[in-house]
Amino acid sequence: MADGGTKTGAGRVTIRTVAEDAGVSVAAVSKVMRNAYGVSEALRLKVEASIARLGYRPSVAARGMRGQTFTLGVLLVGIDNPILPLIYGGIEGVAEAAGYKIMVGVGAARMQTEARLIEQMLDNRMDGLILVASRIAGDVLERYARQIPIVVVGHHEPSARHFDTVNNDDRQGARIAVGALIDAGHRDIAMLALPHPEDHQANVSPQRERGYREAMAAAGLSSFARIVHMPQPEVPRHAEMTALLSGPDRPRAVFCWSDLDAIPLINVAHELGLRVPADVAVVGYDNSQVAAMPVVGLTSVDQDARGLGEAAARALLSRIGGRSEVSHVILHPRLVCRTSHR
Repeated sequence: MADGGTKTGAGRVTIRTVAEDAGVSVAAVSKVMRNAYGVSEALRLKVEASIARLGYRPSVAARGMRGQTFTLGVLLVGIDNPILPLIYGGIEGVAEAAGYKIMVGVGAARMQTEARLIEQMLDNRMDGLILVASRIAGDVLERYARQIPIVVVGHHEPSARHFDTVNNDDRQGARIAVGALIDAGHRDIAMLALPHPEDHQANVSPQRERGYREAMAAAGLSSFARIVHMPQPEVPRHAEMTALLSGPDRPRAVFCWSDLDAIPLINVAHELGLRVPADVAVVGYDNSQVAAMPVVGLTSVDQDARGLGEAAARALLSRIGGRSEVSHVILHPRLVCRTSHR
């Protein structure tokens, strides 16, 4: 059989054996095993029960008969965040040096779009995938990672068993940012963060929230702590920022989960006639190119975006090369001080 299968006392268990046991087609079993988009939960449970009962394992040798394509898939959450080209540049440099081509997909921060793109990359026989800031939950990533080597950037899940992660230490970065504001004499420090469902605590914004709360608590400022959840980056947020800075309880300083919010916040402050940092201090995250412009002067946490990409590419190539043990890489952030916080 082309799929290899598992040999048992009753003979070799193949994908056809699983299909007959589950009472479904071979194509349906294949879709479940590939975690194909649109597979119903009922079908998945039925097929997975047959796989477990029969002890079926697809043959690694049979899959290897396809041969390597020397092509990697890279799935980006979007194209509007200036940190993403830097991460991609790191991936590309390592991949090209190793003789690999790259296919890029943009998930547009939508899980269904990401899932379809991953399916397409599987169909195109990529040798491995790097997902950057994926919105897909960890249990789904685990299923994909049983089919193809996967490394995820911007996803904190140290308990993951089948896929690797590469991250900046987002909690530490937030603590550094808040510490800089405290050292500058600020106490009433708010945070701008992204909304996030409970099943996406592995994303970077919730991790930065944790670091923010930890820093405020360590300084005895928990009574001042408040987190303002902005709309998603693709949604206008000018009104929310204006309300924050023009209200009677305007914070004295603001730590922003990303420069994507910190730079517009500085702009809103100027629109309202507020001085930065005399009236409101601001610290961002990502150390984007715009942050370094003298007219902006944004203090921001640098997470070594290119280094994240390079580490992710090295981890993926190692997986493709046969490494089976899981790897969770953490890079340490640093604060780049400018004029916006003191």
